[in-house]
Order: sequence, then C-alpha cells, then structure tokens
Amino acid sequence: MTTFPGSPRFLKGALVGVDLLDPNPSVIVFQYNPETLTRSLKARAMSGEGATSEATRLTGAPEETIQVEVRIDATDQLENGNDPAVSMGIYPQLSAIEMLIYPNSNVVIANTALMALGTIEVVPPEGPFTLFIWGAKRILPVRVTECSVTEEQFAADLSPIRAKVSLGLRVLSYNDLPLTHPGYHMFLSHQIVKETMANVGSANDLTAVAGANVKLF
Repeated sequence: MTTFPGSPRFLKGALVGVDLLDPNPSVIVFQYNPETLTRSLKARAMSGEGATSEATRLTGAPEETIQVEVRIDATDQLENGNDPAVSMGIYPQLSAIEMLIYPNSNVVIANTALMALGTIEVVPPEGPFTLFIWGAKRILPVRVTECSVTEEQFAADLSPIRAKVSLGLRVLSYNDLPLTHPGYHMFLSHQIVKETMANVGSANDLTAVAGANVKLF
C-alpha cells in the first residue's frame, strides 16, 4: 500500500550532542514524538528601581525552559529478534540521553592526572554541545538540566526494554554563549524566524479590539 503523495511528511523530534573531542555527533531520534511539550519563558528585564525610562528595557532574550517526556520501547524489536535490542534492550538509547550531562571520561582522567601532579587550577570539562530539534523552525541550543528515567519493564537479564524519560532543558541564547560559539548564531536565527512568525500571527487592524476612531498613541 503506497502513501498518498499529498500527505505531509512526518517529522520526529531529536536531541543531538556534539563532543568537541569526537567528530561523530550523538543523534537521539525520538522513537515516539512526545504528546506534550511545556515551555516557560521568563523576561530578562532591568532589575531594581532605576529611572522610569528603564522600565521597559530588556537585557536580552528571555530565559526559556522546556519540559518534555520521551518514551522508549523495544517490544517490536524483540518480537522481530533484532539486535542490539535482544542483547541490551533499550540500555544504549538511555545511555545516549544520559551522556548529554556527562563530561568526557578522557578529560576527567586527564584532569585527575593534572591535579595529582599539583596543578593549581584545572578547568572543569565541558559537556556536549546539545541541540533540541523540534521541526525545521525550532532548532535550539540547550543544556540538559535534569533527566528523570522511569524503567517500566525488563528482560530476563534485567536489561530495560521500556522506559519514559522526563527531560528538563534550558535554552541557551546569545546571552549565554560567546560570539564565536555556533550556538550563538543558531539562537539568533531562531529568534529571527520567531519574529517572522509573530508578524504572520499578529492582526494589523485594531478596530475589532478597541472600536472605531480609537487611537492608542
């Protein structure tokens, strides 16, 4: 049975982790798109009781957080006898998500050696540069702030075969990243797309809201 040619292409959300020490990115495609996505935006405004001219000033892009729940299930792969689901369940997929908040072990070992040699200052290792992809219009640099895993079913060797993962993400804007970082320009592009969408979704005629012959300014 062929797909109707006019049907829209079904896109899947994903997380992508880029480690500067590894040229191959970690691409985590959601097996099932989450049914809900919760976003919270907090304005970056001038603080304190300054001049009245400062009341409407913004110091940057809002602080945005995202909450999303991802489900992973190896039931179909197990029924078909597919590896690595048979030997490891969904442990590889869970590990890929969790590694987004781990520093690279090689850097940890190197830093430990430096401290053992008496190095006064050791720079903490960086985590992977992470992207949250939710369609073509939302490709966001993020930091995974929390990860809660509920393993719901297990194979005979206790490998997890079904789980839900609750993720907390903090969007990284140009306030958080240096100009030379690729995430700086990715977020700026995201804001420009959002501004375009806002123009599409904004009404130009205020008559229905304020009535005729009413001037706001």
